[in-house]
Amino acid sequence: MRDADALNRRMTMNQPLSQDQIKSFQRDGFVIIRGLYQGDAMAHIKTWVDEVATYPEVPGKYMMYFEQSCVEPGRRQLNRIENYCPYHAGLDRLLTGPGLRDAVAQLFDEPAVLFKDKINFKLPGGGGFTPHQDVQAGWDRYGSLYITALISIDAATRDNGCLELVAGRHREGQLGPSWAQLPDEVTASMEFVPYETAPGDVAFFDSFTPHRSDANLSDRPRRVLYVTYNRLSEGDQRARYYADKRASYPPDCEREPGKQYVFRV
Repeated sequence: MRDADALNRRMTMNQPLSQDQIKSFQRDGFVIIRGLYQGDAMAHIKTWVDEVATYPEVPGKYMMYFEQSCVEPGRRQLNRIENYCPYHAGLDRLLTGPGLRDAVAQLFDEPAVLFKDKINFKLPGGGGFTPHQDVQAGWDRYGSLYITALISIDAATRDNGCLELVAGRHREGQLGPSWAQLPDEVTASMEFVPYETAPGDVAFFDSFTPHRSDANLSDRPRRVLYVTYNRLSEGDQRARYYADKRASYPPDCEREPGKQYVFRV
């Protein structure tokens, strides 16, 4: 707990986002901050992610999702874990305390509250993500705008499926139907640019920014924290969101045998 408090104080004192960075975010729908976490700070975050990755599957708690390796048929591997903050004090303080949350508040220009906490592991053989906007996943029922902070745990490269972003199209609103990837006729006019990141780099992007990533065909993991916030003025929607998600797309250990579940976006 004290480690997370120290990281938060360091970020708060440093005021990580400059006016130029805020303007870049407003123009492009995203901004990349290099080396926001370094040294001991990054070592703590990596240790916490390692700890969460070893959690056992337990119904009714954090939500663990698995996938079949795309290079090793029949191998089941961890894809992502969500709703971990209530079960890890260090990560909870890091994501809900001052620091990262205050940086997002700079981009909202008003206070922010945690909406969704996720780790995408994308281990070797892990699948990619088709072109989409986060708002397409039905988030508009909980609020009007979200900002996600991506914290790189490992080096994210083109070989292991780094994030690809489209600049400027966030101003056009939702560009495709809910619960589906962006249509080909929409993405045909988009330029998806790969953004390689080092451990400790943070990418901030809003819920209307189109993005995608390729599968990890390398021998190295591409683990990232995806931390999403909404405006505090629109309420704390996190508990409601996860109750709805658990009902519609439960973690593997809560699924009914023989029932098909589809991750749509």
